[in-house]
Amino acid sequence: MNGAENLYKKGWGVFNHYLYGTVNNPSHPANMGRGETDWSSCTEELDTDLMASQLHEVGAGYLFFTVMQGNKYMAAPNKTYDEIAGTVPGEACSERDLIADLIRSLDKYGIDLYLYYTGDGPYADEIIGGRFGFLPPRKNVSLEFSKKWAAVLEEYSLRYRDKVKGWWVDGCYDYFDYTQETLEPYFNAIKAGNPDAAAAFNNGVKETLIKHYKDEDFTCGEFNDFVYIPESRYINGAQAHILAPLGKSTSGSSQGEWCRLGVNRSGEYLNNYVNKLNKAGGAVTVDIPVRRDGRYYPDQLAALKHIVIE
Repeated sequence: MNGAENLYKKGWGVFNHYLYGTVNNPSHPANMGRGETDWSSCTEELDTDLMASQLHEVGAGYLFFTVMQGNKYMAAPNKTYDEIAGTVPGEACSERDLIADLIRSLDKYGIDLYLYYTGDGPYADEIIGGRFGFLPPRKNVSLEFSKKWAAVLEEYSLRYRDKVKGWWVDGCYDYFDYTQETLEPYFNAIKAGNPDAAAAFNNGVKETLIKHYKDEDFTCGEFNDFVYIPESRYINGAQAHILAPLGKSTSGSSQGEWCRLGVNRSGEYLNNYVNKLNKAGGAVTVDIPVRRDGRYYPDQLAALKHIVIE
C-alpha cells in the first residue's frame, strides 16, 4: 500500500513540531524549564516510547514529525548535510537518530511515521544557509540549491526506506519562485528509498485543497481550523488530506495556532469533523505540541480520545 492510500485507511493522525525553536527555547512551554542546551543533549531527553504509547492510547493511526525547520538543526545524523554545511557530527545534526528511534517505538503499535521537511533549508543560519545557496529574502530559488537540499533528504530516504510512509515538504511557495523543475529533485529523493512513499509540497494556506506539484501523492492541506470538507477523495489525482492545529491562538484569533497549548475545538467537534471528512474521502492530521521529554498535554489528549472512526 502506498503512503497516500495508507493515510486514507488510517483516517487521522497527529503532527508534532519537535524543533530547536520550541523544545530548546526557554520561552516556549514545551521546553519544560530546561533552558537552552546543545541540540544533541536536548534530543536525548525525548522518550519515543512514551510518545508512541500516548498516541496509541488516543487511537492515532500515524505521526508526522519534523526533521527540521528554518535553522541548522536536524533530528538525525546526515553525512551529506555535514559535508555541504561544513559541520561536524553533532554540531547541527543530532547525534541521536530520533527518526530511527521513533520508527522502533511507533512500530510496536502499528503507528506509521511520516516526516516533515522544508523547501527553504537552513536559511535562518547565515553561514550554512549560504553554503546551501538559499538565504533571506528567500527569492529566486535555484535548481542548484534544490539539488543540494534534496541530496540531504535522499540520504534519509535511503536510510529509512519503507519505514517512512511519506513526506510533507513545507516552504515550496510560489513566493520563493519554486517551479515544477525545482521541486522535482525533492520528489525523486523521496522516492529513492521508498517508491511507495507519499510526497506533498506545500504552497501555503489556501481556501481549498490544491495539488501543487504535478506528481504529488496527497495534498498538504494546510488550514488554520477544522472546517473545510473536500468534494471528493482525490484532488487532480492526489489523496485529499487536511492539516490544522488544535491549540488556541495567542493573538485572540478564533482559529487555531501551530504548536500551541489549549483546545480550540472540542473532542466532540473533532470526532464529528474527522468522520465527516473521512466519509468524503479525506484524512485529517491534528497538530499538537509535544514537550521536550515526549509528554503531550492532557487536555489535548482528552480531546483526541473522542475521535472514533465510524
